[in-house]
Amino acid sequence: MIIIMKDSASAKEIKDVEKILEDFGFQTHPIYGEAKTVIGAIGDKRLLSMNQILTMDGVENVVPIMKPYKLASKELKKEPSVIDVGKGVTVGGKKLAVFAGPCAIESQEQFSFVSKRVKESGANILRGGAFKPRSSPYSFQGLEGDGLKIMYNSGKELGMPICTEVLDTRDVELVASYADIIQIGARNMQNFKLLREVGKCKKPILLKRGLACTMEEWLMAAEYIMSEGNEDVILCERGIRTYETATRNTFDVSAIPVSKELSHLPIIGDPSHATGTYKYVPAVAKAAVAAGADGLMIEVHNCPEKAASDGAQSLTPEKFDKLMKELDPIANAVGRELL
Repeated sequence: MIIIMKDSASAKEIKDVEKILEDFGFQTHPIYGEAKTVIGAIGDKRLLSMNQILTMDGVENVVPIMKPYKLASKELKKEPSVIDVGKGVTVGGKKLAVFAGPCAIESQEQFSFVSKRVKESGANILRGGAFKPRSSPYSFQGLEGDGLKIMYNSGKELGMPICTEVLDTRDVELVASYADIIQIGARNMQNFKLLREVGKCKKPILLKRGLACTMEEWLMAAEYIMSEGNEDVILCERGIRTYETATRNTFDVSAIPVSKELSHLPIIGDPSHATGTYKYVPAVAKAAVAAGADGLMIEVHNCPEKAASDGAQSLTPEKFDKLMKELDPIANAVGRELL
């Protein structure tokens, strides 16, 4: 349920409402607006009636949340969330976030070179894989801990936040000690133990959509993270599995406006994984920005033909620079900023 406090509600009255909710086993999530305070209460509503809350001092109204994803729902929070990911960068709001870098971290030299080039082109977040979930057990699995150190060094040198994936609950603490943003990949979107574990840490979480998951399943996965206390979740549309074989996946551009209607969480698009082919990345990236995405995640490699992972979908630094220049007027046309 949502408890809407009166404009005149005092800090004590707000705390009194939170306390009675907590005494009945509810999780409380206060949202302090300029005019009103709203308290989200998640729990068994059979234990405490709405009428009991309505009689308390300072309470204006009580509204049930109908969506199964309570914390991620726009019913709880009307205004879009803007998430601070560190080093002066946010995801959400007017400025678009651009995550860029190689699929896999291969060496300090390789990652440093690509990182510098994407920053020069306007990217504001570094992405790269230290732990790689591969379809084949014989494919390159990533540099793991050494990869995290390489990524951390570049992020520190360039003053850019870094985003990397975690695959296992046992590695969450390690990854969180290096990364500014922790990614949950498509294959782990419904790994509920992992979702709960990253929900306990204090780092923003990038949650990619599962290979064949509905919007509701995706938002329920976000709810798992948020229910553990971490409300800084960024959604990422990276294409879903359909009957089509011309591309690696099918980019669901409609997921962007639909998520904006259902949830307050920011959403970015990943045209690299969606298409699987570098030549389609620019068109899909432009479509995502035009549809209202809060940012993009794009794979960039200095030598795609020799990449240890996903070279076919990676842009060269030159192609990435060209794309950023082409995206700028599209961003401006929909009221956003890029460069």
